[in-house]
Amino acid sequence: MKLSCKHKQVEHWVMGFNFIATAAVIAIFVMLYGFDRVVLPPTVLHVAEVVLCFYFFAEKITRFFNAESKRQFLRFNWFEIPLLLVLLLIAGGADRWFPLLDRDVVFLPAVSFYLVLQVLSKVCLGMVQFASTGKNPTLGLIILFIILICAGAGMLMLPKAHNLETMSITDAFFTATSATCVTGLIVVDTGKDFTLMGQTIILILIQLGGLGIVVFGAVLALLLGQALSVKESLAMQDLLSTRTLRNISMMIGFVFLGTVVIEAIGAVSLMPMWDTVPSVLPHPDMKWFYSVFHSVSAFCNAGFSLFNTSLIDYKTSFGVYTVIAPLIILGGLGFGVLYNLTYVAMDRMKRFFRRWFNPASALTMGMPRRISLQTKIVLSASLILIVVGTILLMLFERCPSQTEHCGQFRTALFQSITARTAGFNTVNIGVLSEASKMVMMLLMFIGGSPGSTAGGIKTVTLALIIMVIYATLRKRREVELFKRSVRLVVVGRAITVMMLFAGLLILMTMLLVLSESGRGWSLLDLAFETTSALGTVGLSTGVTPTLTISGKWIIIATMLIGRLGPLTLLVGLTFNLKPASYDYPTELLMVG
Repeated sequence: MKLSCKHKQVEHWVMGFNFIATAAVIAIFVMLYGFDRVVLPPTVLHVAEVVLCFYFFAEKITRFFNAESKRQFLRFNWFEIPLLLVLLLIAGGADRWFPLLDRDVVFLPAVSFYLVLQVLSKVCLGMVQFASTGKNPTLGLIILFIILICAGAGMLMLPKAHNLETMSITDAFFTATSATCVTGLIVVDTGKDFTLMGQTIILILIQLGGLGIVVFGAVLALLLGQALSVKESLAMQDLLSTRTLRNISMMIGFVFLGTVVIEAIGAVSLMPMWDTVPSVLPHPDMKWFYSVFHSVSAFCNAGFSLFNTSLIDYKTSFGVYTVIAPLIILGGLGFGVLYNLTYVAMDRMKRFFRRWFNPASALTMGMPRRISLQTKIVLSASLILIVVGTILLMLFERCPSQTEHCGQFRTALFQSITARTAGFNTVNIGVLSEASKMVMMLLMFIGGSPGSTAGGIKTVTLALIIMVIYATLRKRREVELFKRSVRLVVVGRAITVMMLFAGLLILMTMLLVLSESGRGWSLLDLAFETTSALGTVGLSTGVTPTLTISGKWIIIATMLIGRLGPLTLLVGLTFNLKPASYDYPTELLMVG
């Protein structure tokens, strides 16, 4: 995706000016749309927009003449020429084509639209290049997450983004971290304390944090016809957990297209649900936004809701169980599993139709595609956890109020599904029995599946640890799953993940106990909150809104660690360590 240029120094200067121009565009839009009062006269800001448009035009001319291959430059920037032509036509013919409108009404939105596209393309493509540079791509991913959180917090602090008198830095960072890390814990009411602009910012953070801004950058690069370099493909392979570089473009396309299709179907399916409790919506025209918001939040396993009681008011609506719950499950399975299932299903359909229309070709079709071991483990573990969690919640729950009645099957089923990944709730978590809270903490500790937006130690890790115990009891030399042996290094990684996760859970709980001492919360409630943050779930017994400033920052750090994963952080810190080239003699030890 990198063009060859004649003069490297010129390209470096252009890239530096691009960074300044991109920052200037962002600053202009913040001053135009982020403040209630005028920061600078609008005329000055609009003139600055026009000047920046001329700069981007000059930048393209400079890079065109500096490129070694003019044809390659035009192919990589094919979208720029139509955009510039449309902008020039609007600038020259606005009075002729739109006589009933003011010239600025037509020209200025066109300029703004062009600048937005420029910034989006440069930021997204820059993220892909940044993730692939350097010797430590994992550390680059961590830095990108922190940058996204800081940018989101800054935007949420804008006066037009919230309805509060002032938005504190701590609350802004807490909300931005919770959205970016798709957790769902809140310290301010998302539906009441944030304006439509603020809610849209949270929605964007959920989408970018759930799927990754690097993935969106790669999608944009592929849509613009720009092939990924080897380094960029390797970075995407690490992010998406794909096995070969050959399928990386197909995987990226599947992630993007699958996300759009699933979230769109979810949003359309949610539209009728809001009519069951019409008084809850602030305005009937907001149904579409509420549908999109909750669909994205459910699929990304974020658990953010625009209602202050989550989905309690809709606990009798079938949309919660037929739309929200399936979205949570699909998002928690992971794109690797969804890709494998789709690939196998398409292969089976292709073979079926070929046999039907051309029976003679059945002998030349080769072996059918098989469901991978990863997919089998994920589907089996997810189903078992959902069923066991539902049964335990129904057995242990004794609500004091008949109106809650959380021992019902469908309510217990929904809480068993959402406790591992999302964080929506149809009952008041604070009134649940201690046994039920312990069950939900265990589900949050396990979390979703590898390659998904969910947190926790992951279902595959749990399956491997259980099979390690089983292999030890059966005196088997290797860990076996579905008649397949698992390599020792994978088993070691699973044990490392569980131990790191458990250690961090204990550490963060101790810190939260120290920061919230004397505030009346039990150890179980504080441990529940920490587990929810580390597992990026978002369920709360009511502790989060009452946290002290230090307690909020502890949860912020916990959510970030939980989203990135303790093993990812450890790899990022120890990436440059070389493995030892020698082994010590072995000696037997007694254990147990």
